[in-house]
Amino acid sequence: MSNTTHFNRRARLLHWTMAGMILAMLFIGVAMVTSLVHYDALVALHRPLGIGILILAGLRLVNRWRHPPPELPADLPGWQRQAANASHILLYGLMLGLPLIGWAMLSAAGYPIGLAGSVVLPPILPRDPTVYAWLRPLHTVLAYAFFGLILAHLGAALMHGLIRRDGVFSSMTRARPSRVH
Repeated sequence: MSNTTHFNRRARLLHWTMAGMILAMLFIGVAMVTSLVHYDALVALHRPLGIGILILAGLRLVNRWRHPPPELPADLPGWQRQAANASHILLYGLMLGLPLIGWAMLSAAGYPIGLAGSVVLPPILPRDPTVYAWLRPLHTVLAYAFFGLILAHLGAALMHGLIRRDGVFSSMTRARPSRVH
């Protein structure tokens, strides 16, 4: 664990950058399935944004390994500690897994993943309509689960910031948490 009371600057920058990217990605994803008129433009945003999230999630894991997060408050009930640890594992799993599943899904469908201009990612699976048909609903279900997990994460953050005022929320919002009076 860590003896620091706050996340380092890189962790905070990655967290808040990715929070914006992930929320944008979730809303773009929902809009993709509800708007045939703007589908192509939304897909053109969705694909490179997903790869960006994948890359930043990898950087976050490296940073987290090199700079462990602050300890949770000593008086936090055990079940809340376990829920926090499990939710972070799931959040990282989905930040990495959803883009990889999306990439695999599009590879199996034979669709290129264009990032910018002529930059196209190589397929990570061979073309296979059966695999595509299996990965597409999996990607959707996991995206909805991710959205639910993000809402739970936000709720826990607000509980720490507004109710407990124990420094957990401020450890991610500024370099040094304010002291509880």
